[in-house]
Amino acid sequence: QGMPGLHLVAVSARDRTKAAARVAGFENQVAVEQLDRLPRLADVIVECLPAAVFREIAEPTLDAGRTLIAVSGGALLANPDLVERARNGGGRIIVPTGALIGLDAVQAAAQGTIHSVKMVTRKPPRGLAGAPFVVEHDIKLDGLSEPLKIFEGSARDAVRGFPANVNVAAALSLAGIGADRTMVEVWADPALDRNFHTIEVDSDSAQFTMSIKNIPSDENPKTGRITALSVIAALRKQTAALQMGT
Repeated sequence: QGMPGLHLVAVSARDRTKAAARVAGFENQVAVEQLDRLPRLADVIVECLPAAVFREIAEPTLDAGRTLIAVSGGALLANPDLVERARNGGGRIIVPTGALIGLDAVQAAAQGTIHSVKMVTRKPPRGLAGAPFVVEHDIKLDGLSEPLKIFEGSARDAVRGFPANVNVAAALSLAGIGADRTMVEVWADPALDRNFHTIEVDSDSAQFTMSIKNIPSDENPKTGRITALSVIAALRKQTAALQMGT
């Protein structure tokens, strides 16, 4: 329904009929448009797309000098040229905190020297089912009786192998020391009903550990509920008289 200083003017979706039904009851009329038309109608575009079509909205948004709130941090890692495109077109890219905590602390530490960053992600097996890395390596997730480490490597490789699961790793690497030096472990844990992330940072200004347990979204267990709330917080920040955090 909108928020102070902002209102929703248009949406796009793979199933436009379903999208139209969802916005039909809104107080203000909301158009259901083709993806590439959104930047002609809105100043701020919130992206939450499959990585394969990320550029279809990112390019026209940035070329038009608009603001792109990119939920798919992993897709941004795979398309680094978009940062220069934003600069040339007068646009902005905002990566919301999403399912993590402490990105302000990581960004602050990065102004000095960060020695290492490691993230361990633990999820219920159903939240990892169908991930490209799981399919490629024929990892069996059904019937697990104990935690199983299914990946260990760089954030860049983690994002390639789990594009719908570890956008948090992309955000962490962008805030800190980059996708090749940020280390990630991914575990399937049958005892969990929440997505669990732990981050360890060692720098010349601070050593800190952060942990968060996110309740999975009912509609998409690969994503925590707090991710959507993080986008709302980022939107409110665009017009807020008082902004908290770095």
